Amino acid sequence: MTESGQHRRSLVRGTLALLVAAAAYEAMARSGYFAPALLPTLPAIGRTLFASLADGSMIEHAAFTLYRVMFGFALSVVVGLPLGILMARFQHVGNFFLPLVSALMPIPSFALVPLFMLWFGIGNLTTILIVFYAATFPMIFNTWSGVRSVNPIWLRAAGAMGASEHRLFWKVIIPGASPFIITGMRQAFLRAWIAVVGAEMIAASDWGLGWVIFDAKEFLNTDTMLASLIVIGITGFAFERFVFGSIERATVMRWGMMRAAKG
Repeated sequence: MTESGQHRRSLVRGTLALLVAAAAYEAMARSGYFAPALLPTLPAIGRTLFASLADGSMIEHAAFTLYRVMFGFALSVVVGLPLGILMARFQHVGNFFLPLVSALMPIPSFALVPLFMLWFGIGNLTTILIVFYAATFPMIFNTWSGVRSVNPIWLRAAGAMGASEHRLFWKVIIPGASPFIITGMRQAFLRAWIAVVGAEMIAASDWGLGWVIFDAKEFLNTDTMLASLIVIGITGFAFERFVFGSIERATVMRWGMMRAAKG
């Protein structure tokens, strides 16, 4: 099957799954087992979402959240990618940082929000630092694993052909580790969204999708909460499909690493 055919089949399966989930939710909402205030119907959620988009409030909140996510995520890539490479390439660096990474990675970022609030106050700085903390460790660990997993036969073959250390790094190590690196970016981005919503519920001042969800809970505005979750889901899907998918096509698939992994 051609790549375009596989893409169409994937799109059809994804659309079907969403329709089934939407139908199941609507049936539950209309079953009468839940009060409409607790489980609003899809048309009610749609009206709330459309109204918040029309007046610009949802767009503004989403922009604040996306800014915090992207800032913290970018910091995690800038720090985590080089550190993961250094840990894999130099044993003494790995021996020093690996225990720290292993000890800090299981700590939930949400548990650090109160502490960061005491240190940095309420607002953007605390939220961005929480996102940075949550996203950095998957980036480090996947990069470290990817560089270590590069086939040693490739390294020996390139060295035998006279490749310099610089060319060995850019032409063999980085392409060989690219599937792991992109997986680390995806995991880091996912954890960044989880962290930003939790942090905004407590540490954000008055802006952000997490704040909207927390504020709506106080007034039992379930339709607003679910509308915010839909915006988060659509934004995450768009980044996964168009940003990380494009990066994967430009690197992993272009270099043939997907075929090598399958083989």
